[in-house]
Amino acid sequence: MTLVEIAGSGLAELTCARLLADRGHRVRLAPPRPPSGAAGAGPRPLLLTEPTLELVGSLWGGGLLEGGWPLTHRHARWGAGPSPARFPQPGRAVDGAVLAARMRERLGAGDLSGEPAQWTVTAAPGERAAHEQAGRRRLLTGTAPVRRPRDQDTARLDCTGLGWLHLTPLGRGDCLVQAMVPGPAEDPAGLLARLLAESALAPRLRGAPRTAVALDAAPRVRLAPAVPPAAGRGGLLVVGAGALRQDPLSGTGTAQALRTAILAAAVIDAAAAGTSASALCTHYTRRLRAAYLDHLATCLSLYAAAFGSGAWRDEIDATRGALRGAAAGTLPGRPDRAVPEPAQEPPPG
Repeated sequence: MTLVEIAGSGLAELTCARLLADRGHRVRLAPPRPPSGAAGAGPRPLLLTEPTLELVGSLWGGGLLEGGWPLTHRHARWGAGPSPARFPQPGRAVDGAVLAARMRERLGAGDLSGEPAQWTVTAAPGERAAHEQAGRRRLLTGTAPVRRPRDQDTARLDCTGLGWLHLTPLGRGDCLVQAMVPGPAEDPAGLLARLLAESALAPRLRGAPRTAVALDAAPRVRLAPAVPPAAGRGGLLVVGAGALRQDPLSGTGTAQALRTAILAAAVIDAAAAGTSASALCTHYTRRLRAAYLDHLATCLSLYAAAFGSGAWRDEIDATRGALRGAAAGTLPGRPDRAVPEPAQEPPPG
């Protein structure tokens, strides 16, 4: 069967490896990442809602999420709404690094041969790749102690004029604090403290995070996430956030990353069965782009309803421009490049 190089240890890459191995393909795994706490590594808090938890369970079985922190509700105020709403939303806060390590343990050693792989699956291709991106917003993130440890079953969302904030209880009296702002943030901790001070969430914490980082968080899609094998080289499939990055507000980023893994495994499996690799790669590219545009439409409706500052109008205009470019059949900023049509061979169902 097909030999596939899994060039990374992210959730999407490892899930693709699991699916391929279950179908009889050979997978060669990248060296494991350093354990949590080692240089260059550390905890990666993730909030997984019930649909994502069900997806992980269907793909991997039970036991992966032990030790995570259970949540039962969400408390949200969006825009200038007068009163927030509390509603049931089961979920679990987990350490993504621990989750990935457990996935890898289940995969075993993988293929140890030195022969060339027919495909490479990665979430972080080394070359500088072309992406289409809608906006420049940043996610500010840090941790802080909660004021009332007993109040840790509910995730909380609030808005200020500057952006939205989200508190995710992590257990043991700690909370992940995240905020989205519409552009570069030179002082992430200071800006996060300012947003907290203007929100209704500040009394929930003993203080703002002492340190914070700002991460590029605008939605984006890779323009060429799938390259079929050719003479002398294997094919390439980009999965996870390297292929399609969603706005963290959606809460579906992990699920979407796993879906790219499912689709990538289906591409390799179908190619091994004789379907045109070129047609499959075109189908993969178009499926990711369709998901990206659908996500942008959701972002546009949410942000247009909540924020009116000049900086946020720029973000909203960038999102609207991406959608208009898609409707016109061009890529934003690249009016000379039409969105490629699919190959004439039928894509997989």
